[in-house]
Amino acid sequence: MNKNTYPFRKIEKKWQNYWNTNRTFKAEIDTSKKKYYILEMFPYPSGNLHMGHVRNYTIGDIVSRFKKLQGYNILHPMGWDSFGLPAENAAIKEESAPGKWTNNNIANLKKQLVKFGFSYDWSKEISSCDPNYYGKEQEIFLTFLTNNLIYRKSSYVNWDPKEKTVLANEQVIDGRGWRSGEIVEKKKLNQWFVKISDFSEELLQEMKSLENWPSKVKHMQKNWIGKSHGLEVSFSVTINNEQKKLNIFTTRPETIFGATFCGISIDHLISRELSKENILIKEFINHCSRLGTSNESLSKAEKIGIDTGLKVTNPLLDKDLPLYITNFVIMDYGTGAIFGCPAHDQRDLEFAKKYELDITTVISKENGSIPVITDTAYAEDGYMVNSGFLNGLKIRDARPVIEQLIERKNIGRIVTKYKLRDWGISRQRYWGCPIPIVHCTYCGTVPVPKNLLPIKLPKDFNSKNNTNLSYYKEWIKTECPKCKKDATRETDTLDTFFASSWYFMRFCSPNSIKPFNEEETNYWLPVTNI
Repeated sequence: MNKNTYPFRKIEKKWQNYWNTNRTFKAEIDTSKKKYYILEMFPYPSGNLHMGHVRNYTIGDIVSRFKKLQGYNILHPMGWDSFGLPAENAAIKEESAPGKWTNNNIANLKKQLVKFGFSYDWSKEISSCDPNYYGKEQEIFLTFLTNNLIYRKSSYVNWDPKEKTVLANEQVIDGRGWRSGEIVEKKKLNQWFVKISDFSEELLQEMKSLENWPSKVKHMQKNWIGKSHGLEVSFSVTINNEQKKLNIFTTRPETIFGATFCGISIDHLISRELSKENILIKEFINHCSRLGTSNESLSKAEKIGIDTGLKVTNPLLDKDLPLYITNFVIMDYGTGAIFGCPAHDQRDLEFAKKYELDITTVISKENGSIPVITDTAYAEDGYMVNSGFLNGLKIRDARPVIEQLIERKNIGRIVTKYKLRDWGISRQRYWGCPIPIVHCTYCGTVPVPKNLLPIKLPKDFNSKNNTNLSYYKEWIKTECPKCKKDATRETDTLDTFFASSWYFMRFCSPNSIKPFNEEETNYWLPVTNI
């Protein structure tokens, strides 16, 4: 070896031994110092580090060491996001158990991270597939349930027929499962949900306190929550000679005189009822179900629809409008029904031109003129035209007039809506945190008492076909905590994002018998905003 060559193996081993022996990076409460909590996302243990890991963890390590030299008390932890579908699929491929595959990978990754000499406090190490971690997660689930923040309901979901599990909208890419590549289906299942929508307004307000966050990130979050002030109006529709209400939500009630069609979601009750008797509607709904339901996929997809043959009556014009089932109206926002005003909404205009529907201009840049709309919808400020008693008013003046009229006539109401939906946390897979619920014929749905936690996964994983807890008949059999009669366990597991949504808190007190040790979490949290 050249005498000028840096003997990095020898020197790094020496100092790593010194750090370990002297517990240099051990994080403990010290109120005499200012604290600094440095957090990188804990990795999924897929086998080996890649350069993205090295880059991110090196940045965190530099900050940690720099702040330590400045005299801060540092918490710099590391752990493993170890539940999830990739581990299960890999185990199936290798004809192994997910736990074995995952823990082998964790050992390999940790060995690599230790060699880098990163300044982690390894005494804080956690793994989301460890019963010591997911047992506390089950406690959190039960606490949420007790406080009415978790509920169960029947809902249409994205179903991957190959993975045999629910997918989030963001996991459906061009109508296919993000990992399997299979065409995703719409399926109605009983699912567990977290009531995150209850906090829509609070999330928006608290976002204002996020200093130094990139504006594009805050803008993205604001759009995700999607606060809208609008009007919910009752149109009427005749089905089988019976007149029914069709509640429509709009953020632009002043354009109601320009409505030339109505659109409903494929998941709307009317759509589902019509599909039972009309094969074309059923096929259309099935087709749309495979196109993806995320905002991104909907924005890119061609706007299509099918005429139901039904007529909807505009309550202010006594005018009948055709009712279409469309792929761009979603059930999770508003009421799942809209009126289309093609002259002043580009999406509606594209739809109207495709299906040769009327285009009625009701807003003009110049008062009194009525321009012809062809390829581009007019969405700027202007004056009302073709709108009866609103004619001549500017948009800002026309909106309260129409709102007051509709409320006075008792055909609608002013409402605030949010796009943010409740979080579906059920997954139909083996490799996840078991939901601590028992189903009893006599007592119904019964929470498992906290003193019986953790509910552990069955150990006899069969990689051939037992990828869902419903296959494990002996594990499912249990006793009802209330009446002590025979009962069955819940077979859904928690979404892996549920597991990774609270790890930053567990790092503060990873050995606590409760999910959080109050003294330690109060000291270390929040994570420091670098």
